[in-house]
Amino acid sequence: MRISGSDAVYVEGLEKRFGSFVAVDRISFSVKRGEIFGFLGPNGAGKSTTIRMLCGLIRPTSGTGRVAGYDIGKEPEQIKQKIGYMSQKFSLYEDMTPYENIRFYLGIYNVHHDIWPEKVEWALKMTRLEEHRMRLTRELPPGLRQRLALGCALLHSPEILFLDEPTAGVDPVTRRHFWNFIATLAEQGVTVFVTTHYMDEARNCKRIVMINEGRIAAIGGPSEIIRRVLPDDPRADLNDAFLRLMSRGHR
Repeated sequence: MRISGSDAVYVEGLEKRFGSFVAVDRISFSVKRGEIFGFLGPNGAGKSTTIRMLCGLIRPTSGTGRVAGYDIGKEPEQIKQKIGYMSQKFSLYEDMTPYENIRFYLGIYNVHHDIWPEKVEWALKMTRLEEHRMRLTRELPPGLRQRLALGCALLHSPEILFLDEPTAGVDPVTRRHFWNFIATLAEQGVTVFVTTHYMDEARNCKRIVMINEGRIAAIGGPSEIIRRVLPDDPRADLNDAFLRLMSRGHR
């Protein structure tokens, strides 16, 4: 692979070992700017480990990678200023209100204090949490907590948004609203890198990677992968292709 000026994310031979265990095994792929890119795989496949390397949270064992033009091994702090990250586990402060969480993350992201009032109101309106602004976050239902986490990840206007299973445990209606908003962000030029267990959600992605046991099993558009994996089954869907690839093990 060769890095392109249109790449928001680029990795080549990326590997992460924890002792003798290989969590991510020499994977290579790229993500275009403004693309919704899906990262799919079973539990333990290496999805979260890959995202944590790309976000500059852990260092790779070997291989190379660049996110927003910065080296993931050498420039993690610069990367953190260019990305938004919504982790699989809810990471906001449950004993604070949405208003307090938003102000806290404005400080974390070093947003200029002069625009804090504007950013607070923008985030509350965008997440539809105006009437819940002074309610303890722990009292909010899962869908509202998810909205708040996404709003906080966007406070500093990141170029790239990393979402690690963002709709796990969320009802179908909230999931649909969430993906409508993701599509709007992509139209505005934000690159979205998302992991999910839901095959219907993966169809919202322009391209996807399917990963199994730390290695890439397939990469391409959802329809392209279905045709490639199950060429003789016109009724096959993405879930069928996923199950077939995961049962094969390494390719």
